[in-house]
Amino acid sequence: MDKAKRTAIEHWFIKANNDIRAGNASLNAEPPITMDKEFPKTHDLTKLVGLCGKCDISFLELIPIVEGMTAYAVTDRYPIDEWREILLPEAQEALEKAEKIRSFVKGKIAL
Repeated sequence: MDKAKRTAIEHWFIKANNDIRAGNASLNAEPPITMDKEFPKTHDLTKLVGLCGKCDISFLELIPIVEGMTAYAVTDRYPIDEWREILLPEAQEALEKAEKIRSFVKGKIAL
């Protein structure tokens, strides 16, 4: 097997291992993190915020936060063309944004 093919396979296994770790963490949470609602089949956070904004205009405040976040769900998860390792400072910034988004959305939901 050539080096490029071996490297691509290794990258896929790194992603798969991370997905499995995330899945285990979700299911081991108390209560387990699952979904019982239908959502559009998209990872485009800007599109999703736009859809929410049609029901509640305040969701549009999230647009500057979600811009660029979609890549973490799509491009950066699948090492098809180029492998891009996400360094710690960038990962921390993305996590902070995700926490802001979660907090905003959670504040909109009556539990």
